[in-house]
Amino acid sequence: MTELPFLPFAKPALSEAAIEEVVATLRSGWITTGPRVQKFEEMLTAYHGGRRALCVSSATAGLHVALLALNLEEGDEVITSPMTFAATLNCIVLAGGKPVLVDSEAGTLNMDVTKLEAAITKRTRVIMPVHFAGLPVDLDPIYALAAKHSLRVVEDCAHAIGAEYKGKRIGSFGDIQVMSFHPNKNMTTGEGGAVITSDADVISKIERLRFHGIDRNAFNRFAKSGSQQYDIAMPGFKYNMMDIQAALGIHQLPELDGFIDRRRRLADIYSKELSSWSEFTLPQAPAYAHRHAWHLFTPRLQTNKAGLDRDAFINAMKTENIGIGLHYQSAHTFSWYKDQYGWQPTDFPESLRSGERIMSLPLFPTMTEAEQDRVLKSLEKVLGRV
Repeated sequence: MTELPFLPFAKPALSEAAIEEVVATLRSGWITTGPRVQKFEEMLTAYHGGRRALCVSSATAGLHVALLALNLEEGDEVITSPMTFAATLNCIVLAGGKPVLVDSEAGTLNMDVTKLEAAITKRTRVIMPVHFAGLPVDLDPIYALAAKHSLRVVEDCAHAIGAEYKGKRIGSFGDIQVMSFHPNKNMTTGEGGAVITSDADVISKIERLRFHGIDRNAFNRFAKSGSQQYDIAMPGFKYNMMDIQAALGIHQLPELDGFIDRRRRLADIYSKELSSWSEFTLPQAPAYAHRHAWHLFTPRLQTNKAGLDRDAFINAMKTENIGIGLHYQSAHTFSWYKDQYGWQPTDFPESLRSGERIMSLPLFPTMTEAEQDRVLKSLEKVLGRV
């Protein structure tokens, strides 16, 4: 019997038109930041209701410059969630801030906003919620507390482009949002990200911070109409997006809503088929109106029912040629953060519990029903349900 190919937990959906656009970019001779980045930014701005989109080399870069644009001082506190990729906390530290954590909800794995106000101190400057797996955080109470305590909000939307909260698209309202276009996200530019905001001062600072601190848009310096004279307004970074990347993005963005619809249909099948399995706790929906972007489908393994731990389960699925992601180990358990802030594993019990059991099942727009059926049958085999 021929062995079936390995099925990864994520795979980008790249159209022929997008591939041809990349080839055309290469042939144009202009492959770094240029007219395609400008076009992609205009498209992202329109998609988010006219709020300015500034493309960067990654969402990590976007979080970094967004925080720097808010002029954090050493020791200023930024409240976030431990159920996130390490980049969220890393950027807070690298921008001069101190991460303060609020535990996650058991059902959604988003920040438990009922615990948020207790974490606010005189040093708090920013609230940084994470829209986990593409499910919007309950933003109304977050923005109410931000207004009450004169705080800024930087939403980590790495999972959530295209998601909606109470009928409004994430990024079309609020303070500052940061999107990711990594290959495993809902749309991709290979690597890349964007900061979305309507704050003119933040826009001005990010424009400089993302490209060496140069005082103006500099991509056309070497064109016939451009000038090679410029000033350095502040020390900056090399965080610009390339036209090669934007060539993918200008074709991915019009397909995004279709990608999300397909992800939702696959997530609905997982939810239906696994709803009666005692071995899993499935993702739960909040009561407020929302559109889940379904970046990830993240059940948690009930190890006492499954008869094996999460790592053994992932390895067993690999033997079935099925890739399982780990999103995420709770950030407060990483050695640097434990040593730096004295966090104990039990300080954030829900995030700890979830981080020890969570996984991501394969979910991507080009995934077929036959491939999903493979996953379900492999789950049955590994968990001894056949």
